[in-house]
Amino acid sequence: MRLVVDLTRCQAYAQCVFLAPEMFELHGEEALLYRQEVPDEQLERVRQAAAACPARAPRRASPQR
Repeated sequence: MRLVVDLTRCQAYAQCVFLAPEMFELHGEEALLYRQEVPDEQLERVRQAAAACPARAPRRASPQR
């Protein structure tokens, strides 16, 4: 799975960082870094992190054609 985060929607609530720290990292107070490629063992954590985001910023990337 490939992950994208709409950084214009992200409000740095950091729910993703708490739920999937291997995938998301907060630098400073507002700069979110994330891994785009989600390993199989992280899929459930990333799904939980996306569901917990109040801004609905993380999502699955659309397949490229």
